[in-house]
Amino acid sequence: MNLIDVTTADGVATITLNDPKRRNAVTLPMCAEIDEAMNSVEADESINALIVTGNPPAFCAGADLSHLGDSAEEGLLTIYEGFLRIGRTPLPTIAAVNGAAVGAGMNLALICDLRLAGRSARFDTRFLDLGLHPGGGHTWMYQNICGPQTATAAILFSQVFDGEEAARVGLAFQVHDDDELLAAAQAMAAKAGSAPRDLVLKTKRTMQDIRSVSTQRAAVDHELGPQAWSTRQAAFQDRLAKLKAKISSKS
Repeated sequence: MNLIDVTTADGVATITLNDPKRRNAVTLPMCAEIDEAMNSVEADESINALIVTGNPPAFCAGADLSHLGDSAEEGLLTIYEGFLRIGRTPLPTIAAVNGAAVGAGMNLALICDLRLAGRSARFDTRFLDLGLHPGGGHTWMYQNICGPQTATAAILFSQVFDGEEAARVGLAFQVHDDDELLAAAQAMAAKAGSAPRDLVLKTKRTMQDIRSVSTQRAAVDHELGPQAWSTRQAAFQDRLAKLKAKISSKS
């Protein structure tokens, strides 16, 4: 049995963690399958966006730390490679969190560009409860997404957020009924799926790079080159010509 499933539709790839008996816990074989799938997805020029979800009843129950081996540092980096690989993709990503996202499973959700939550979702850091220091950039991602207070409640005081609470604190963008979650993620991702691929990837890169910019003028300058590039592309030229033709027909 494959530990992940990959499907594609409307310019969107969906990676589904598929080890439900282990609640989709991350193992080294699963990491290897994720890497292989990501290589294929990124090489497919018809794919503009990615959804990550889990085969019920969980999104991802964390990492199997029995695979650490003799070197804790090396073992941790190896087991974290599954979600780090998704974090490195130039494609825009949506985590459709259906059920528990625990530890490294939380990292998988946090590293995606956007999170949609099912009502059964449970965002559970749980590192301290296991006697384990957070890892994989967990504290950095959580604070950047939700701010220090929410991150502190979750990481130091073991606050677990369900889907509704996650949306309230900004951890999730939206909450949906479980049976509608994947369709909602697909509909949202398809917006990027229908846009020119180079434009989608370049815009995501700009959004990542511009976080280090401190003034509005610097932001204007940062966006100027990519926006000028886009005006020279066929997609924009075609839309502009259609708009001019529509205006002319009404005059």
